[in-house]
Amino acid sequence: MDPLNESLFDAQALEAPAALAAALAPPAAPGHFDELRGGATPEDEARQAVPSQPAPLYDASAPRPETPPAQADEDAGDQAPLAPAWSGFFENLGPGGFDDLPRRAISLERQIRDNGVTYNVYADADGPQRPWSLDLFPLIVSADSWAQIEAGVQQRVRVLDHVMADVYGPQQLLAEGLLPPALVQGHPGYLRALHGVRPPGDTWLHIAAFDLARGPDGNWWVVSQRTQAPSGLGYLLENRLAIARQFPQAFENLQVQRLAATYNAMMEGLQRMCPAGQPPHIALLTPGPYNETYFEHAYLARYLGITLVEGNDLTVRDQRLYLKTLQGLRPVHGLVKRLDDQFLDPLELRPDSTLGVPGLLQAIRAGNVLVANMPGSAFLESPALLGFLPALARRLIGEKLQLPALPTWWCGERAAMEAVLPQLADCAIKATYPDVDAHTSFDAVLGRHMGRRELDEWAGRIVRQGDAHTVQSYLPLSQMPTWTQDLGRGHIAQRSVLLRVFAVSDGPRSWRVLPGGLARLAGRDAQIASMQRGGSSADVWVRTDGEVDRTTLLQPHATPASLARHRAPVTSRAAENMFWLGRYTERAENAVRLARLTLDLLSGEDQSSRALLVWLHQLAQRNALVPPEVPSLPKSRRVFERALIAELGNVDTGGSVGWSLRCIRQSAAAVRERLSQDHWNQIVRAESDFLRRSAEQAGEKAEGGYATGIALRLLESASTSLSAMTGAQTDRMTRDDAWRLLSIGRHIERLGFLSSALAAGFEHGSVHEVSGFEAMVALFDSTITFHARYQQRRDVATLVDLLVQDGDNPRSLAWVTHTLRKRIAKLAGSAPDKLTALSYDLPDPDTWTLEGLCEAGPDAQYPTLVQLFAASETAAYHVSDAIGTRYFTLTSESLRSVGA
Repeated sequence: MDPLNESLFDAQALEAPAALAAALAPPAAPGHFDELRGGATPEDEARQAVPSQPAPLYDASAPRPETPPAQADEDAGDQAPLAPAWSGFFENLGPGGFDDLPRRAISLERQIRDNGVTYNVYADADGPQRPWSLDLFPLIVSADSWAQIEAGVQQRVRVLDHVMADVYGPQQLLAEGLLPPALVQGHPGYLRALHGVRPPGDTWLHIAAFDLARGPDGNWWVVSQRTQAPSGLGYLLENRLAIARQFPQAFENLQVQRLAATYNAMMEGLQRMCPAGQPPHIALLTPGPYNETYFEHAYLARYLGITLVEGNDLTVRDQRLYLKTLQGLRPVHGLVKRLDDQFLDPLELRPDSTLGVPGLLQAIRAGNVLVANMPGSAFLESPALLGFLPALARRLIGEKLQLPALPTWWCGERAAMEAVLPQLADCAIKATYPDVDAHTSFDAVLGRHMGRRELDEWAGRIVRQGDAHTVQSYLPLSQMPTWTQDLGRGHIAQRSVLLRVFAVSDGPRSWRVLPGGLARLAGRDAQIASMQRGGSSADVWVRTDGEVDRTTLLQPHATPASLARHRAPVTSRAAENMFWLGRYTERAENAVRLARLTLDLLSGEDQSSRALLVWLHQLAQRNALVPPEVPSLPKSRRVFERALIAELGNVDTGGSVGWSLRCIRQSAAAVRERLSQDHWNQIVRAESDFLRRSAEQAGEKAEGGYATGIALRLLESASTSLSAMTGAQTDRMTRDDAWRLLSIGRHIERLGFLSSALAAGFEHGSVHEVSGFEAMVALFDSTITFHARYQQRRDVATLVDLLVQDGDNPRSLAWVTHTLRKRIAKLAGSAPDKLTALSYDLPDPDTWTLEGLCEAGPDAQYPTLVQLFAASETAAYHVSDAIGTRYFTLTSESLRSVGA
C-alpha cells in the first residue's frame, strides 16, 4: 500500500469514527460542560486526561503507528463516549472520514474568502477588512435542550416587550418600585421623546437576541440580551450555508431544522404591521460600509429582498419617510434598523450624527413608519436589568421565568452591593451603562483573574459609584470541539462557547425563536467568547424529532409582481457613488497615461521641443500630478521629473495616481454590495500595491534613471490593474441606472480631460510639431490606429479626423459625446430615440464637419476647433452639476414623489 494513502488508523478503526473522535479529542477543561461528551468534566479526571500538547489527527508523512487495532480501540475506551448527536455527526462524515477534514478546513476558508465575508473590528476608512472567522464543526443542540431554550426565550421577549410598553406608557412598574428609575429614566437609552407613543401592532420588539451559556449541570443560562440592533442574523445564514456544504450527509441525517421559515414569518409579520402601503416598502438601515458588520447588513438585505439604505438615502417630508431614488421620492413603510438609537435622528437625539435621518422620530410619533426595533430599547440591554426580570415576569404575565439568568446584582441598591462585595473574586464585574459616554463604562472583568489588590481597587470603585457597576456570577462556559490546524496537519481542540439565539416577531405581539443561532467561541487561551477579542464563530445545528421544515424564500413560481418586489430601487446615494466610481476610474487612467507619457518623453533623446514641454507642464499641473510651486518644465526638467515621481503616491493631493486609487476604493466600498468579489479584490489590491511600492521607492531615494525606471514599472502595473477594473465595469455589471451613471461619470471625465488636452495642444502649438503631434495621439491611446490609417501624415486634418470626429474611436470627442447623450436620455426614461433637455446641453457631433473644424484663421489658429474644445469641456462639467442636482440631491424643480 502506498504510505501516502495510509491513515493514522487502519480500516478497522475507521469503521468506528465516533470512537476515534473520542480517543483523539481532549476533554473539556476542569469544571466545564463537555458538549462533545454530553457532561461536565470532573476536575480530577480532567487533570489526568488533558495532554500537554494535542496529537495531530492525521499526518500522511508520519510513519504508521505500530499500535494494533485492538489496542487502539482499548485506548479509545479510556475516554468517555460521545454524546449521541456528536456520535451521529462523526459517523456521517462521508467516505473521506477524518482524513478529509484538513481538505474541508481549507475549502471552508477559501469559501469565506471568496464570498467576501468580513468582520472588521473598529473598521476605518483606511483599514483592511478582516475575514470572518468560522470553525469547521457546528455546535449541535438536541431537540430536548432546544425545547427548553425556545420556551424560555419566547417568554423572555414577551416580558421585555411588556416592560417597554409600560415604560413608554403608564409607567406602573416605576410607580410600584419594581424597576429603579435610575435604570430607566437615568439611562441615556431611554428616549423621553417617545413617551406616549404606540407602535404599529402594539409591538415594540421585533428582533431580540439572547446570549446563553451552558453550565456544568447541562442547563442553559441567560448571560445578556440585545434589543437595539442585535447582530448575527446575517452571519448565521452564511455560517449555515458554508457548513452544510462541508457536511451534507451529516446535515441531512441528523434532522437539522432549517431557518428559512422563521425569516419568512418575520417578513410577513413586518409587512402585516406596516402602517400603510400594499405591498409595503421595507428597508434595512445600515451605518455604512465602514461598520464592522456591514457585510451582514448587505447580505441580510439581499436575502430578505429589502432595500439596503443609509441615513442620507432617506428623508422625512410631511411626517412621512421617503427613500431618495433616481425616479424621485419613494415612500418607506417599514425600517429594520442596524443603527444604535442615539444616531437615528440628529434633530432630537445626537446632533452630530451623520448616520441618521432628520425628523425620523416625528414620523414614528405620527405612526407613519414601523421601525424594528422601536427606538428606546437600549435600557433593556443593561446587565443590571437581569436581576429584576423574575419579579417583572410575575407582575406582567403572571409566570415564572423558565430560562434562568445568571444571578446578577445591581450595586446601585445598597443591600445588593453589600451582599456581593465579599463575592467579587467569584464574579464578573460589568458596566451598568455599557458604551455610554455620559456614564462610567468599562470592559467586563473576571474577579478570578485578579489579585487581592486589584479586587480591593474594584471594591472601592463600586462603593464610590455603585449605580455604574453590576456584578454577575461567574459561569464556566461549556466547551465544544473545534478543528484547528495550528499544530501540524490538524487536531481537535476544545473551546469555550457562547450561544446567541434570536426571537423574531411573526405578527402583533407574537414571536417565534429561530431554530439555530450564532455560536461564538473564545480564543485559544481566552475565557470570554467575543469576536472583538479574536474569537471565532460556529454554525448551530438544532435537531428536531419531528418533520424538518423545508420552507424556502425562493418563490417556486415567479410572477412579475414577485420579481418586481425583489428588484431593489437605485438609491440616490448608491447612484452618486457609482457615478464617482466611474469618474475616479477614468481620472486614474488619465493620470497614469499622462504620467507615463511625461516620464517617457523626459527620459528620451528628443527633448528639444519647448512647445511640447510647456504642454506637458500645463497638463501635469492641471491634473495635480505636480505641486503648483514646481518650476516650469522648460526651466528645470530634473526638478519637475523628481516632483512628478514623488507625487505619484501622495494620497493627500487631489489628482495624484495614489489619491485617485484611494478614491476608487472609497467609492466602491459605499456600493460594495453591487460589485463582484473579484472586482472588489482588484480595487483593494490595486490601491495597496501601488501605495506600498510608492512608499518603498520613496524610502530607497533612488536617483537618476533608476528612479524613472521604477516609476514607469509602477505606472505600468497600475495601468494593468485599471484595465482589469474597466473590464469588470464594462462586461460584468448589470445595465441598470446605477451602471449608466457609472458610465456617464467615466465619459464626463473623459470628455473634460480630452477637451482640455486638445485645447492646450493647439494653444501652445505642440500639435504642429512631430513630437507634440505623436504625444497627443499617444495620450488618446490611439497610436496604433493612427499609424495604420494615416501612415506618416501628421497634419491637423488627420488629427481632427481621428481624435475629434471618428465615431468608432472610444477616445474621440464625437464618440464620447454621442455616448453621453444617449445614456443620459435612457437614464431619464425618455421615449426611444428621443433626447432629453440635459442631452441637448452637450454639443451635437452630427453638426461637425471636417472642413469647418479645420478652417484656419489668422496666425495659423483654428478658432472653430478651439471654440469646440472649450464648449465641450464646459458642457461636461455643466452636465455633471445638473446630474448631481437632479438625481443625487433631489433639489430640482422636477422632483416628484412616486408611489405615494
